[in-house]
Amino acid sequence: MATLILTAVGTVIGGPLGGAIGALVGRQVDAAIIGGRKAEGPRLKELSVQTSSYGNALPRHFGRMRAAGTVIWATELKEQRESQGGGKGPSVTSYSYSASFAVALASRPIKGIGKVWADGNLLRGSAGDLKVGGAMRVHTGHGDQMPDPLLIQAEAAGRCPAYRQLAYVAFEDLQLADFGNRLPSLTFEILADEGDCSIEAIIADIVPEATLDNLSATFAGFTIDQGSAGDALAAISQGVPLSCATIDERLVVRRADAGFPIDAPLLPLPAASQDPQADKARMDGWSRRREPKPNARLAGLRYYDVARDYQPGLQRGLGRSEQGDVAMVELPAALTAESAVALANAASRRTSRARDTISYRITEIDPVHSPGAFVRLPVASGLWRIDQWEWQKDGVLLDLSSCVSRDTVPVAISRVDGGRLNLAPDLVASPTTLAAFELPWDGIGSGASPALFVAACGVTAGWTGASLFAEREGAASGLVAIGSTGRRRAIIGRLQSVLPPASPLLVDRTTTFDVQLADIDLSLPTSNLPQLLQGANRALVGAEIIQFANASPIGSGAWRLSGLLRGRGGTEWAIGGHAPGESFVLIDDALHSLDPALVGDAATTHIVAAGLGDSEPVTVSIACAGATLRPLSPVHGSAMRQSDGGLIISWVRRSRGSWFWPDLIETPINEEAELWDVTYGDTAAPAQRWQVDAARLTLSSAQLTALAALSVPSVFNVRQLGRAAASASLRIAIPA
Repeated sequence: MATLILTAVGTVIGGPLGGAIGALVGRQVDAAIIGGRKAEGPRLKELSVQTSSYGNALPRHFGRMRAAGTVIWATELKEQRESQGGGKGPSVTSYSYSASFAVALASRPIKGIGKVWADGNLLRGSAGDLKVGGAMRVHTGHGDQMPDPLLIQAEAAGRCPAYRQLAYVAFEDLQLADFGNRLPSLTFEILADEGDCSIEAIIADIVPEATLDNLSATFAGFTIDQGSAGDALAAISQGVPLSCATIDERLVVRRADAGFPIDAPLLPLPAASQDPQADKARMDGWSRRREPKPNARLAGLRYYDVARDYQPGLQRGLGRSEQGDVAMVELPAALTAESAVALANAASRRTSRARDTISYRITEIDPVHSPGAFVRLPVASGLWRIDQWEWQKDGVLLDLSSCVSRDTVPVAISRVDGGRLNLAPDLVASPTTLAAFELPWDGIGSGASPALFVAACGVTAGWTGASLFAEREGAASGLVAIGSTGRRRAIIGRLQSVLPPASPLLVDRTTTFDVQLADIDLSLPTSNLPQLLQGANRALVGAEIIQFANASPIGSGAWRLSGLLRGRGGTEWAIGGHAPGESFVLIDDALHSLDPALVGDAATTHIVAAGLGDSEPVTVSIACAGATLRPLSPVHGSAMRQSDGGLIISWVRRSRGSWFWPDLIETPINEEAELWDVTYGDTAAPAQRWQVDAARLTLSSAQLTALAALSVPSVFNVRQLGRAAASASLRIAIPA
């Protein structure tokens, strides 16, 4: 008759594995299946790459694990066109892409999805927020699952399956710019159960007919992605030794190292073999052998570390390894570092002990003598475990191994370090803070078009930029796309204190003012006077451009500025109009330039921003409209009486965009023609007006007499007329 082997033999570290491992109820396990079989079950490996292949088995997840998925549906890439720049530089058209697709995750219902990684970078945070544009819907795979609305729209209602009993995720219009405009490789934190999963729950799912005993040990997570039920049990047994046996046509699985019974049954006296050709063990009924001392006295456990985003980790048990290599245990489970150390310590104790084995023959068959059972012997002291049995014609031959009580002695675990890992910051997208404005011409380029800028920022570092649109007043076309802000945050804030008037001709070393920035993570630089004269530390406060030398933090995102240069860029007219609450924007390379051709009239156009953290679009008007093309107001006005009773009014012009005097000669006018508007009396309703093409006006004695007869203020107002606007006026009083 054929020899049947029902075994509980395993590795020294893995412990006994029953002969019925992986067998269904009522099925015997043949030596051809057990002997020399290579397990192809769950294995510890680097985080796998998502696939899209026919015939792939979908895994079963327990607890919480990180795993890739299988793409089961996808659309073609969708192209978006975006124009940026213009103004001082050329307009650049860029293209970005989005995709919609579905990824299958598990053949067992799950509770939900935690974090999601794309190409190793965080795509979805623990708060459920996507870090890029798009939408994500989770289908947990229960029996009442309905089809995804996007799949219904794309495939038609009658052709779209609900994928019940299959957990999957659907992405709609996921923006791919951050991934090289291609579909990224995704991995998911799969929350399959509430909290940790017990070994009993895992085995009950894959072998529901089995009888389970003392399997309350837990993993944070476990995944079965290949192999049979027996392979899965073998993988678990690498870290938690299991004993499996078929008793009364039912598979029984129990912990093999969960403590020893006090009242273990006593085997009968050994029965000698009747085979004259049998060896000594068969003739005497039993023989004892001591295994050699193991080479390795230390075990290491490789696992998935929960605290390190489920990256593979390694923990070593207590012991010495000078006598041999470290015995490595590969446990494909998610664990905390503390749990991994406890399992590694237990494996080290098993590894470092030499075992005694006994071959023992009995003639009685008793279910309590199944593989994995603990027994006592009349020929040897101590407790022994049945590793396997072999049913022969003259009895049942048992293979026994000695049990040492120190297997179950707990070891105190000190503070455990899982190792350093630079985790991607999980920052929630914040609302957009926006400012739009026009600046005076800086002298670069022709200066014939407005210099329009946007300063955008978020209240936290989780802000990832926003799309920009122009909303033209009265336009029927609606919003016009004008680019995006990029991810770099501009320095934006609000005036906290009063900023008093000061001379624009001096360095103000006494005045200070406070600014509250949009986020406490933002900061302001400091500089010296030579750097200030080269244009450093410029800021737009209200309508005035100010430079500051010193910036000191005063707490909670507030800064105190001092060492001021006022009225820069021809904005001295705005020096006296400041109040707390005014906007503050640092003028640096974090600003985003706008194309004036797309924006249109800055005085009537609004800028709209929409980012991931904005529940509604943010809309602002363009401040300082016309500042680029507006000429600078003249300076050094004088009125000199002549000997004949006449009056000569003169002034000095300033040239728009000519901020330096490098060659000490006359600066260019930077206008189509030199033209001045001179009025007398009230600025709003002048009594007399002249237009001259030189920076002076000569009046005769008779003209002065006629002007004196008018009941208006005795003041002249001088403005330069530019190609698109007039400058602020210079006030010149008639001397007494």
